[in-house]
Amino acid sequence: MTDTGDAHVLTASAVTNLRDLGGRATADGGTVARGVVFRSAELTSDAAPDDPALAALGLRTVVDLRTDAEREVRPDRPPAGARLVELDVLADLPQAAATQAATLLTRPAALLESLDGMDVAEQMRATYRRLVQGPAALAGYATLVRTVLDAQQAPVLFHCTAGKDRTGWAATVLLLAAGVDEDGAMDEFLAVNPAVRATFAPLLAQLDAAGGDSTLLVPFLEVRPDYLRAALDTMAARFGSFDGYLTDGLGLGAVEVEALRRTLRADA
Repeated sequence: MTDTGDAHVLTASAVTNLRDLGGRATADGGTVARGVVFRSAELTSDAAPDDPALAALGLRTVVDLRTDAEREVRPDRPPAGARLVELDVLADLPQAAATQAATLLTRPAALLESLDGMDVAEQMRATYRRLVQGPAALAGYATLVRTVLDAQQAPVLFHCTAGKDRTGWAATVLLLAAGVDEDGAMDEFLAVNPAVRATFAPLLAQLDAAGGDSTLLVPFLEVRPDYLRAALDTMAARFGSFDGYLTDGLGLGAVEVEALRRTLRADA
């Protein structure tokens, strides 16, 4: 653990933004189970397969939510013994704003140029709407939740590049499925901002030193309440409710929904 005061933060030298979804209170007085589902930024470090902190989690499955293009440049290196599942949840929108974090890591000046004159915040909200109703997203998140509810595949770690957008919606889905209310899910969603800012701070400093304006990237490099709100509003408009999203959107049956809830609950 770190000394951030956030009980969900875990420390590993080979990966940033590592968090345990467990420990949050549910709306009915229960608790989300610890040690079942984790989230993080990309697992591309050569040290990841042997990182002792990752090994201690006992992961059986790593779910990579990135695009094929992101994986090609920065392939995953999962912990030893963990099965890798690749789910491109933005396969039908490969240039979505949320997929560009990898460009910042490899070609920051090019990303800054591409965003010039763009309403970046609206592009982010559009991406979140897509994460709720896009065909690739629905298929990908359905596979993710079925992976989580399968006892043979847990504990599960899921991630994208920075661990904030595609990963943030995944965390929201799982917390809501466990019975956490929207305020609790929003708290988890926003809690990654310090880690994300720390990750990109050196690159932003380099851009500024080279004469760029890194403030243009701020809406892209953080999560905001209106981003998740765009997703939740789209979910309500398209599927009527979260239960409708699970059944009509992700195609889960009643038995699967209950199994997911039991898997994610410490008190089930």
